Amino acid sequence: MDIPSPPILTESSRAVLRLLAMRGPITRPQLGAILDLSKPTMSAAVSELSAMGLVTSFGSHKGAMGRTAVIYGLGPAAGYAVGIDVGEAQVRAVAHTLDDLPLATIEEQIPRRQRGSIEGVGEVIESVARAAMLAVGDKHGSPRTVAVAVPRIVSQHHLGQNKRRSPEAILQQLRNWLEVPVILENNVNCAALGELHYGAAKSHDVFAYLQVGVRIGLGIVINGKLFRGFNGAAGEIGRLPFPWSLSDSPTREGLEHYLGSNALIRRCTEDWPEEEGPAPVSAKELFAWAEEGLPRAEKWVTRHAADIGRLVAACIGMVDPGLIVLGGGVGQNPLVLKEVQRVARELTWAADIAVSALGPGATALGATRLAAEHALGLILGESNRSLVVLPSLRTGAVTAR
Repeated sequence: MDIPSPPILTESSRAVLRLLAMRGPITRPQLGAILDLSKPTMSAAVSELSAMGLVTSFGSHKGAMGRTAVIYGLGPAAGYAVGIDVGEAQVRAVAHTLDDLPLATIEEQIPRRQRGSIEGVGEVIESVARAAMLAVGDKHGSPRTVAVAVPRIVSQHHLGQNKRRSPEAILQQLRNWLEVPVILENNVNCAALGELHYGAAKSHDVFAYLQVGVRIGLGIVINGKLFRGFNGAAGEIGRLPFPWSLSDSPTREGLEHYLGSNALIRRCTEDWPEEEGPAPVSAKELFAWAEEGLPRAEKWVTRHAADIGRLVAACIGMVDPGLIVLGGGVGQNPLVLKEVQRVARELTWAADIAVSALGPGATALGATRLAAEHALGLILGESNRSLVVLPSLRTGAVTAR
């Protein structure tokens, strides 16, 4: 499929397109009223966009007075966006139209033998991207932008510092055949965007998303936008000095190692009495036993939740977000919420603390939203200079074979 070039639009056409992307299908009189455009201007804008295939008719609506109005929405030439979450064990891709209509969700496990391989992970990313585009088909045009969420700091300064696992190397296959911009973003930042637009933070312009799982991370949203910091590394709370002790010196990423689920299970195993049988082998098993009411498991879940609560209190003290959304394999478990709330309340001022409403799907959804906003910006001739965008490596058409 051919990739459309950015059109040259009048200001009124740009306003119409922007509103349709934000609101979805709407009648022409409603468009004119919201944008305060005259009928001739409105007609000219819709005609211009329709001729380009960026806007199309979705039928008509009969109002209370019996008058019929044509409903307009984004057309196939507007295309769609794809968000890809590159996890430790699987890759998930989600495709949406630019006005947020869900089109496809594809997941694929990364074979164990490929998880440490650049080529192996890249093959799975490419496979999932192709499958998502094949599932969408031609009805909704071509992909405009792909956003890939990766578990590391993403900024122009940090790109390529680790050649073995750099995003550029992992995405080599994707960039070889896909001739659209590829955005890179930190996975926790994308999860925060997912919660902002679809989840527990939907009505909040200021909040923080705290991921607690194998690793920890913080996504900060201020005035409805990601706060990335000077180096693009805002939210790397695993770098907080830990422990603070008279006898022990802090170690690099010591807090991340301590709060990670692997370290939790090691501590749990060391404490587990032999007479109570085998210790849990994973955080998932530990939480399952706690949910069943096993006292020893409940004790360790409560202890870990208290540690998370102390970190939440630190986040509240630093950012004052008003809302903390807990996510990640451990953080999103409802069993931790009550203790986290109790400990945070004791250590700092009141703030809402909620569990993710999206679970593991938050990251891919946030990446899709990021891709859609960037794609719309390209059509409108607007650019977001804070994003890290990888250009295609070759010229040619996108294929989804």
